[in-house]
Amino acid sequence: MNRQGALYGYRVLDLTDEKARLCGRFLADMGAEVIRIERPGTPLPFRWENLSKQSITLDIESKAGRELFKRLVDTADILAESHPPRYLEKLGLGYPRLNKINPRLIMASITPFGRDGPYRDYKADSLVAGALGGQLYVSGEPEKPPLKPFGNQSYYLASLFAAIGVLLALYRRHASGRGQHIDISLQECVAAALDHVLVRYFYEDTVAQRRGSLHWNNAFRIFPAKDGYILLSLFYQWETLVEWLASENMAEDLTEEKWQNRDYCLEYIDHIIEVLERWTKSHSRAELVEKAQLMRFPWAEVASISDLLASPQLKARNFWVDVEHQGRKYKLPGTPVA
Repeated sequence: MNRQGALYGYRVLDLTDEKARLCGRFLADMGAEVIRIERPGTPLPFRWENLSKQSITLDIESKAGRELFKRLVDTADILAESHPPRYLEKLGLGYPRLNKINPRLIMASITPFGRDGPYRDYKADSLVAGALGGQLYVSGEPEKPPLKPFGNQSYYLASLFAAIGVLLALYRRHASGRGQHIDISLQECVAAALDHVLVRYFYEDTVAQRRGSLHWNNAFRIFPAKDGYILLSLFYQWETLVEWLASENMAEDLTEEKWQNRDYCLEYIDHIIEVLERWTKSHSRAELVEKAQLMRFPWAEVASISDLLASPQLKARNFWVDVEHQGRKYKLPGTPVA
């Protein structure tokens, strides 16, 4: 427990599954006492999302278990749960009933589509939420089918939004003295995090397309190098970039005056990419990034997993934490909240 964290002294009951386990982890990292509640007989998996949590077993479907749970609720500040809508209500543990036990209780319910609406009772996982939230449509290469984003992005987004909602509810509680019920939809979390996609659609009538590794406004793209990949800015200090290539006799026709016209560059950006790819393939990532940073280009190596583990920046900030489980030691990602 982080005794210096902003949430030190608060108690959280964690009734979530994979859809929102990370929410409790964030709250624990900020100092809260998080008590994870598992059904008896359920193996307690060693998951990084459960780091810093305490754990108990309790069958809330039994009468005795429900009574014990109500006693815990009476001592808690926050309850995070991800059961299907109306599940807790059928057990007599819906928010109106729990709020009578503890008027200051903040409850966050994380479900695939929220607690109302026509999709309320639909089953879904992270991939389904990503598809129906619009994320898959803009992920992938042009002219190819939509691509699944890496990992359970919908779950992580929901956990982040849930944690933010809890913090806002705690702030409000300081003034009102009362808790509230927060309704989190995976689908809505995905749609809310689509970056420029919906903004451009509403304001410019532009339907975003899949661009692969090319940024939507052509500002950046990932290029291959001798030993991996590098993220390059395409038109930032464009003349300086062309001079750099020319100094190595690899600018080809980019030194011609027509390439000083931004609209022309955008129209024939595929040619620029081809020239730059031939150039980047002749260098290592470190060579390009080192010189680019000296020239104030916002370039970066695409870190591999081994690169990430060896990152001097992450080591300096003590990001990695060592934990022990069943006699074995593990290294896990720490909290991004310092």
